[in-house]
Amino acid sequence: MARFWIQYGVDTAAALGAFYHGSGEELEKAAKELLESLKILEEQGLGDKKFFGGESMNLVDISYGALGSLLAAVEEVKGVKVLEPSTLPRLHAWAKNLDELPVVKENMPAYDKLLAFVTGSMNRLAKN
Repeated sequence: MARFWIQYGVDTAAALGAFYHGSGEELEKAAKELLESLKILEEQGLGDKKFFGGESMNLVDISYGALGSLLAAVEEVKGVKVLEPSTLPRLHAWAKNLDELPVVKENMPAYDKLLAFVTGSMNRLAKN
């Protein structure tokens, strides 16, 4: 099952990429597609567990580890929210739980640096 959900994340990367690169109507469509993919992940992958591994982090959690922080930065730059407590409550809680783990805190970049990276990469892409 872990391999399935990791592959699902790889397959969902296209929706995240479209959200990252999109604007206007493309962005709205990409946000809807990403939301639908994340709903499936939340309902069928995460379920009612704290982590994909149950009460502790496993390989699936690691593979999605940057999702919460990275998506938050992209959402801020784009001005469109997807991972919200009202639409994805369990996945939102999972991202918060993961961010609180000492190993994640020690290895994730500070949010301001992540936001600067996302903003810079979007600006570079816009120039091309």
